[in-house]
Amino acid sequence: MISVSALNQVYKSGLFGNYENKNEKNLLKVSEIKNLLIVQIVQYKNSTISFENLEIDNLKLKNVPLGVASNPDTRILWNSPKNWLLVSTKKELLKNIIEVFKETDFAVTDLSHSKAIIELQGQDVKEVLKKGCPFNFNILEKNNSVNSTFNGIAFTVDMLDDNPNKVRLFTLRSFGESLYHSITDACLEYGYKAI
Repeated sequence: MISVSALNQVYKSGLFGNYENKNEKNLLKVSEIKNLLIVQIVQYKNSTISFENLEIDNLKLKNVPLGVASNPDTRILWNSPKNWLLVSTKKELLKNIIEVFKETDFAVTDLSHSKAIIELQGQDVKEVLKKGCPFNFNILEKNNSVNSTFNGIAFTVDMLDDNPNKVRLFTLRSFGESLYHSITDACLEYGYKAI
């Protein structure tokens, strides 16, 4: 089976917007991220097991709003109480996740092919996000995540770094093109490079 990118019909490389007479290093960078393992892990309400002792890729689940547990390969984003989104470059982790999070206590759902992922990097990332989202991005720091909307499109923001600002935006595959157009429109004022 061939995996088709969520943005394959709209994503184009190049320089766009207000990029003339600007140093290319200072432009926003926009890219589509593909081929990641994305798994939602939800603990059932009637489950009595403690998730705090469970580990995946040497990471424990955090039950802290905005919290992210991470290492170079895997990130576990807090979505809501007893609900996490695991994102990893290690696709073989799925087997281990299913073994650790027993179906009697957890719902484990592979969302790898149902999400579009856009990565933004640059000093103006937070300004771009403020244009379409009501969240106060001034408080978002490295290893934080938030669920919100951008111009009415539900999305998840994962703050990978804050020097320079670097975020991954996750949305349902069916909204991928709309989010991409909304984000790139917001980037035009600053100029951006699609890589």
